[in-house]
Amino acid sequence: MSRRIVAVIQARVGSTRLRGKVLRPLAGRSMVEHVVDRAAQIPGVTDLVVAVPDLEEDDRLVRALDAAGIPSVRGPAADVLHRFTIAAEITRADVIVRITADCPLLSPVIGGLVVAAFLEDRWDYASNTVERTFPRGMDVEAFSRAVLDEADRRATADDEREHVTPYIWRRPECYRIRSVRADVDRSDVRLTVDTEEDLRLVTAVHEALGPRDSLDLDRVLALLARRPDLTALNQHVRQRGPVR
Repeated sequence: MSRRIVAVIQARVGSTRLRGKVLRPLAGRSMVEHVVDRAAQIPGVTDLVVAVPDLEEDDRLVRALDAAGIPSVRGPAADVLHRFTIAAEITRADVIVRITADCPLLSPVIGGLVVAAFLEDRWDYASNTVERTFPRGMDVEAFSRAVLDEADRRATADDEREHVTPYIWRRPECYRIRSVRADVDRSDVRLTVDTEEDLRLVTAVHEALGPRDSLDLDRVLALLARRPDLTALNQHVRQRGPVR
């Protein structure tokens, strides 16, 4: 029987550095809509849902998703790990593909590489972030429902609850972990959105390439090579996240 592979997109209004960023307009649609569209194109993904905090401030995000016909589930704001477990239960997921809603240039091809790598053997977890070689903003993780449930039962550290997967990838002695690497290391490129500068860069890429060509990471990188003024927009921005 084929496995149910569900893309769970993590989204919230209350970003600390750029509040409401997931609803900011980008090429005529909200940023989260772009992420959903790209996640739906990942080969192997059979369903998707947006996992939203159960805070009042996020009601407007759910209303926007409903208006766009995008399914959502709600769960704890700080305990994102349990929010993902709720999403997996509701969607009856066998495999979870974790994506964050601040990656509007996400490549479905790269997402497909991660999903295919996970499925090729009995891996517990596969990701292109174990060893970072892809640009920020191309982050995709795939893991089994069983491993998610176990992490939810056992994880106690605050950052393991907040960032969903650290309990898994910090324990290579317990879980079979697959790292997906790029042919050429481009981890120096930042295509995620945490600040106004990030949003200006992503907007410029969309304006220059359009919705179709911006799906192709090679075209995005070629544009940035021609336009160093674009990469200069967010070179100073530092990524936040769990300690690896």
